[in-house]
Amino acid sequence: MLIGVPKEIKNNENRIGLTPLGVALLVKNGHQVMVQSGGGLGSGFEDKQYEEAGATLEPSAEKVWSAEMVIKVKEPLQEEYKYFRDDLIIFTYLHLANELELTNALEAAGTVAIGYETMVGESGDLPLLNPMSIIAGRLSVQIGAQYLESQYGGKGVLIGGVPGVRNGKVVIIGGGVTGRNALQIALGLGAHCTVLDVKPEVLEEIESLYGNEVITLMSNSVNIERAIQDADIVIGAVLIPGRKAPTLVTEEMVKKMQPGSVIVDIAVDQGGIFETEDRVTSHDDPVYEKHGILHYAVPNMPGAVSKTSTIALTNATLPYAVKIANQGYLEAAKNDATIMTGINVYKGKLTNADVADSLNKEYTNIAKLF
Repeated sequence: MLIGVPKEIKNNENRIGLTPLGVALLVKNGHQVMVQSGGGLGSGFEDKQYEEAGATLEPSAEKVWSAEMVIKVKEPLQEEYKYFRDDLIIFTYLHLANELELTNALEAAGTVAIGYETMVGESGDLPLLNPMSIIAGRLSVQIGAQYLESQYGGKGVLIGGVPGVRNGKVVIIGGGVTGRNALQIALGLGAHCTVLDVKPEVLEEIESLYGNEVITLMSNSVNIERAIQDADIVIGAVLIPGRKAPTLVTEEMVKKMQPGSVIVDIAVDQGGIFETEDRVTSHDDPVYEKHGILHYAVPNMPGAVSKTSTIALTNATLPYAVKIANQGYLEAAKNDATIMTGINVYKGKLTNADVADSLNKEYTNIAKLF
């Protein structure tokens, strides 16, 4: 199979779909790989490393997109829709539940779109989303602590406090992979932490790990409102695979927060959980203020630590990429249920029920199409 790895064009998206090692393993399996020149520089990988791994370097994005399968990091942007066609496989993060225009373009072109974020493992985990969830969770506290500093417009609070001064308060809404990694860093920095989740068993697990160091609360409107009123950092860490994120924090709740507090919503690429999120930001201009609260709403947070993210992502995606390349996507999906769950669009049909429901579009069971 001919595989293309284009340079990402999303704002400050410095990750790339494959490391040189990933290229080498695909080449070892008998495949050809085209990498767009300079695509790996933002992650610390030089063109020479890709050439040594067996890739062909190609300056033209159009040429790279002419491959049979394109391996990316982020969802295609409007400028890339022109490359869609009915004999193309796209393997990347798609987040279609919040991307109606992209979904329509993929359907119209007949492209096969396989989304990392909806691929479900045998144990019900999300093996291709987890690495970036871990990174985003850990980054969220680091970012929130930075924007609490006075020069960024924050309230001037050191999250870990000092002797004689109380430590800062971090509230994490969502106790899954992302939330737990945010919690780990927040505790490490010395913050006072509260975690909310809708599943009692999740809260029990967190309490069993951290005991009285963490306050655990059932996630509902009353508890959320009370918890965030005096929070210094509020982190949105809610994910429903394939679905638009639910609005859990209303504008009225945000108005009751203390001026200079910081909201970091990791779920912004799925629509976000805060009603006050009226825009998506970028690494160039990551924060806006509303009702005196700083909102960090960057949808590609792991791009800020691009080398770590690219290596972690390739580690997760490569085994599936090799299966798709070796067997073809049809056989690979039939032989591996995880790949099957990743197919969001197939031959003009929307084949993920959650995405279809979120976009109010027709759903087609992919089993009826094979």
